[in-house]
Amino acid sequence: MLKRTHNCGQLRAEDADKKVVVEGWVHSYRDHGNLVFIDLRDRQGITQLVFNPDTRPEAHKLARTARCEWVIAAEGVVQPRSEGMENPKLPTGQIEVAVQRLDILNVAKTPPFELDGAEKTGEELRLTNRYIDLRRPDMQNRLRVRHNVTSVVRDYFDKLGFWEIETPMLAKSTPEGARDFLVPSRLVPNSFYALPQSPQLFKQILMISGVDKYFQIVRCFRDEDPRADRQAEFTQIDVEMSFVDSDDVITVNEKLVARIWKEILGIDVQLPMRRMTYKEAVDNYGIDRPDLRFDMKLKDISDLAWQTSFKVFTSTIENGGVVKGLCAPAGDHYSRSDIEKTLTNFAADYDAKGLAWFKVKTEGEQTSLIGGLAKFFTGELQQQLLQRFDAKDGDLLLFVADSEAVANKALAPLRCRIARDLKLYNPDAFEFVWVVDFPLFEWNEDEKRYDSLHHPFTSPVEQDMDKLETDPANICSQAYDIVVNGSEIGGGSIRIHNPKTQQKVFDLLNISRQQARDRFGFFLKALEYGAPPHGGIAFGLDRLVMLLTKTENIRDVIAFPKTQRGQCLMTDAPSEVDPKQLDELNLRVQKHSHITEDKTDDSK
Repeated sequence: MLKRTHNCGQLRAEDADKKVVVEGWVHSYRDHGNLVFIDLRDRQGITQLVFNPDTRPEAHKLARTARCEWVIAAEGVVQPRSEGMENPKLPTGQIEVAVQRLDILNVAKTPPFELDGAEKTGEELRLTNRYIDLRRPDMQNRLRVRHNVTSVVRDYFDKLGFWEIETPMLAKSTPEGARDFLVPSRLVPNSFYALPQSPQLFKQILMISGVDKYFQIVRCFRDEDPRADRQAEFTQIDVEMSFVDSDDVITVNEKLVARIWKEILGIDVQLPMRRMTYKEAVDNYGIDRPDLRFDMKLKDISDLAWQTSFKVFTSTIENGGVVKGLCAPAGDHYSRSDIEKTLTNFAADYDAKGLAWFKVKTEGEQTSLIGGLAKFFTGELQQQLLQRFDAKDGDLLLFVADSEAVANKALAPLRCRIARDLKLYNPDAFEFVWVVDFPLFEWNEDEKRYDSLHHPFTSPVEQDMDKLETDPANICSQAYDIVVNGSEIGGGSIRIHNPKTQQKVFDLLNISRQQARDRFGFFLKALEYGAPPHGGIAFGLDRLVMLLTKTENIRDVIAFPKTQRGQCLMTDAPSEVDPKQLDELNLRVQKHSHITEDKTDDSK
């Protein structure tokens, strides 16, 4: 049996005249009647093999039987390609291997799709045949990047004295966000474990246990509807540190991000990274994860709109709403039909009831607004509006009149849509920002109570501790998110380490003492035995790899992902089980006449 000496991405011009053995899959096959060429592929790359009937007739004859995805081994001599036949797109493109011996290691059925055309193949077919899909060079690269990221993470934290510690996969259900995945216990009848949504309580207990610095690359589970950038089963880079404040956690972890970008992409990330308050982000960009590769800030023009005779604007303001908008540079690229159909319909998908607009026109020395609403703005108001946006000839002004929440919800994605349309940023650029000073609570109007903006173990800032008794709506938390190009890649906080403060937060969240004991009793007990000040962060590994490999689908960076409905098409999971297994667990399955189809929209 032949023994591999080189991989398929390794050989170069300086290897000419070497006798080598390469093994892999037949990527493509070309029979020119005389010479036969095979592109041989493994995870490292592609090497061209050439078979000559005059020098090695047996190998040539066997090569003519080979087909795509057959597994072969070839022994031969490295030689330069003929002049003009080099392939500059391949690292091995200057050489080929003149094969002296060919072994067929395994034959293969015709694949259900061509690897080179897989991007045009339906995702369902690719996921069903994931072992074929993963052979594609793009998929191999994503798996390689994922491995390299985890290697960088482990090396970085090890050098800083962090310990990698595993936390349980089977734990107590502590519902506080998404639904838990439940696992029935055979040994304790009628009882269930929960798969962890995160190691949050365990990593805090590790700090109480004196571990001091912990990290873990950990699987997490949330029974929620998947989206393009979310899976029910996902991976976190989880970090926790003792005797620290927010600045300590941010400094350590932004250096990790810079190391990853340098090692994986060769990009130097400027440190320290920019910081922005939650209020600044929402006011200027409508969202707490702004894309800063372009400017185009949102502006509140309620004070000007109030002075107009346009009733939609004035009545919105009278009812406590706002008029907020943006200025798209050179936005007259959009026709009236584009604005009133495409952009307005886009904003309507995010609950906007309409989209008001003006175009900016300069004639001579006079710059003014044109459009259906211009007549409602006096010349003086038009000039004030132009000045507020620093608008110039050819710009487009767009406005939403509604509650501030709806205006932000609609304008934030519209801002990004327009920036893509108008090519306002470099798609290869990366802009990082820490968003800080989040509110501790948000008001739940439906249930008339407060919810945690992050989670109930997030600490208020010291100067707002007294507001727990008097003004909970205006408490600022010690939470921080790291955002790149409009995508949150990590988030964390300084935790509550004082039992009395924790109880006050539970009280404000309407979590009774009995509920707190039932859900978190083991953790609350641990807090009573001397918890140090501590905090941490969790990065979404899958989302990180998405950004690094420039894909918008999280399933592209997970070896064996689930579909939109949480199914594994390759293994047909979830599936029914033997009734004997259910009997052992004291469970009975209730049959339903139909299953409601998941209509989640990946575009949002």
